[in-house]
Amino acid sequence: MSRLLLAIRERVLLGDGAMGTQLQLAGLESGGCGEAWTLDHPDRVGAIQRAYVEAGSDCLLTCTFGASRIMLARHGEAERTVAINRAAVAIARAAFDGRTGFVIGDMGPFGGLMEPYGEVAPAEVEAAFREQARALVEGGADAIIIETQTALEELEIAIAAAREAGAPAVIGSIAFDRMLEGDDVRTMMGVSPEAAAEFMAERGVDILALNCGTGIDTAMAAAIVRRYRAVSGLPVMAQPNAGQPVLENFAVCYKETPEEMARHLPELLDAGVSIVGGCCGSTPAHIRRFRELLDSRQVQA
Repeated sequence: MSRLLLAIRERVLLGDGAMGTQLQLAGLESGGCGEAWTLDHPDRVGAIQRAYVEAGSDCLLTCTFGASRIMLARHGEAERTVAINRAAVAIARAAFDGRTGFVIGDMGPFGGLMEPYGEVAPAEVEAAFREQARALVEGGADAIIIETQTALEELEIAIAAAREAGAPAVIGSIAFDRMLEGDDVRTMMGVSPEAAAEFMAERGVDILALNCGTGIDTAMAAAIVRRYRAVSGLPVMAQPNAGQPVLENFAVCYKETPEEMARHLPELLDAGVSIVGGCCGSTPAHIRRFRELLDSRQVQA
């Protein structure tokens, strides 16, 4: 059993927060390729991840959300695919500075639709995910997370790629959207939490997860965790957003404070989450507040 899976048997682990918004604060231009910064500006990527470690993160996601060959080709970076992914693992590992921690290789969507609904052949997606997963594993990642997924067909290909690459642990993470009426959630493709959990479990993921999505704050994440656990006994990871985005001066902003975001953290923990972190809009300050509450809860236990 992997180190990560053994660790979550003992305690709840704290993940990190958003990378994209932190890269923008560090100077990444709108529409730029943050993944290429693992080679071009490794110091800036490392500084972000060290800030999360200082805030208390046990797990760091690599700066590789859009680092499949298909995504990188849109920035003219396809030929550096393997180097970008391997460098990202090394930067995250170095951020722990010798401390115990887990590096989770991040694989996001390829950014399109496969045939017959789109123009991208499944074989091209398979090749891209295999290449990325192999690079992350060879770089030394402790696990691979396939995140912000909405289509089960794409998720299935990525899970198989991570398994084939020999990932020590595989995490499948779904992006749900809150329905306009009521408290139900579905993916953009209409998949329910129960259906997603059953699908992922049948394909051999080690950890069920959720992240991002419209209306997916800490309280809603807790509800989804409960729905996952109603159909599967697998561990669960949750990375909710820091509230709802708003547009200010033509820029997308997340206004939820660390205290506001953490208000429903006890509910999320009571739902049975094994790893908790943040997604869009979350910062080291949000993660630090999560750490304080986690430590306080463990002391009380």
